[in-house]
Amino acid sequence: MIGRLTGTLLEKLPPQITVDVNGVGYDVDVTMTTFYQLPALGQKTTLFTHLVVREDAHLLYGFGSRDERETFRQLIKITGVGAKIALAILSGMTADELAIAVASEDIKRLSSVPGIGKKTAERLVLELRGKLATGGNLTVPGGLPFAATPDEKSDIMGALLALGYNEKEAAAATKGLPADVTVSDGVRLALKNLMKG
Repeated sequence: MIGRLTGTLLEKLPPQITVDVNGVGYDVDVTMTTFYQLPALGQKTTLFTHLVVREDAHLLYGFGSRDERETFRQLIKITGVGAKIALAILSGMTADELAIAVASEDIKRLSSVPGIGKKTAERLVLELRGKLATGGNLTVPGGLPFAATPDEKSDIMGALLALGYNEKEAAAATKGLPADVTVSDGVRLALKNLMKG
């Protein structure tokens, strides 16, 4: 099991990043919460990781804190919630927000995440009740803002599509974004727009 990576951040294509660890590049899927707090390209970063081994692939997921990784591990134990949906849940809300939504049985908030219907949201509440702690602070060492790229709008759209939203939803969510918005801020604003809708 690969439990932690420390290395140089080479690429950021949400939700996937590449981290160079002593000459080996690891492709890691991260939550948007972690993505927002990553340092600039070329900077050192540390991620807590979870490795999923399948017949056709070895998939590495990265998190900015142990709490977020532990929440991910609790989520993937639930029937009907795979790694992709768990990543979407933790991209739509922080580990603390999820714990609060579960504790308050906020089915509407939980089912606002793509891929989570009412029945799955009810299952989340039932199976996670009492298992999620709140109060953990998400920190990614060397956390610096992500600089904008010339095609930030397409990157924002790509991130939303990777999280399970369809093209129509992604287009609607990015329609009113400021022209000079960075990718990280754009994804955050777009997710807020989608949660309101």
